[in-house]
Amino acid sequence: MKHVDFAVIGGSYAGLSAALQLARARRQVLVVDAGVRRNRCVDEAGETSHGFLTQDGRAPAEIAAVAKQQLLAYGTVQWMEGLADEAHVAADGRLAFRVGETTVSAGRLILATGVRDELPPVPGLAERWGRSVFHCPYCHGHEMNAGPIGIVASSPLAQHHGLMLADWGTPTLFLNGAVAPDNDELAALQRRGTRVETTPIDRIEGHADVLLKDGRRLVMNGLFAQPRTHLASPVAQQLGCALEEGPTGPFIRVDPGQATRVTHVFACGDAARAAGNVTLAVADGAMAAFSAHRSTMF
Repeated sequence: MKHVDFAVIGGSYAGLSAALQLARARRQVLVVDAGVRRNRCVDEAGETSHGFLTQDGRAPAEIAAVAKQQLLAYGTVQWMEGLADEAHVAADGRLAFRVGETTVSAGRLILATGVRDELPPVPGLAERWGRSVFHCPYCHGHEMNAGPIGIVASSPLAQHHGLMLADWGTPTLFLNGAVAPDNDELAALQRRGTRVETTPIDRIEGHADVLLKDGRRLVMNGLFAQPRTHLASPVAQQLGCALEEGPTGPFIRVDPGQATRVTHVFACGDAARAAGNVTLAVADGAMAAFSAHRSTMF
């Protein structure tokens, strides 16, 4: 049994941010990390992160590595690699979970477990995820160079993309049998200059070429999709945290201080908001740490 005052499950941006605040409060903190960042595909594709102050254009892995190095410089931080599971609230009110053969007992627990993405089953789409297929216009829209942008529909959120992405280029919304805009929605898309394509997609080729079932090839600078998101860890459900259904999938319900409904359990990052990015994950992590720390005295 390993006893700690504060434990953070998840060592990506939100978890690193939370742990840093606790370390700077001179508190003992354990970070448990399974090593599976959501945006690792961006590194694998040789692409970079955008929109994060002072880190624009830097590889996501580099941002995380520097953050971890700076965090571990604080002597009160321990790092444990592995997958957290079998979480429960112990009889004494402490939060317990297992990492391999080790049981951890924490007075306060911050969940920064992230989500995993389920892409629509369009041939060629998954292979280009993080390379020329994205989900966040604020993160990658500028790199479309004001050119042709394809939107592969898989949910009503595609129409949201269709309206937004006109600020970053010339969008084409490929309905692909997934959505059926009504007349008012079609008129709104037309006002934004977004073309609507009803012919189903056969496959994606090249950088971001959309091959349609009728044989046409439409060349795009990039594509946007609406992946279904799933919580990457069962720990929140195991502890009894409440979930909400967002536009892309479930997320952990938290209050403005990132507290869940389970006493002394906080959550942050993509697992605890309907949609997010690196900047928001870092901010959420800091707030979760502030709240967890203050809960020990107020």
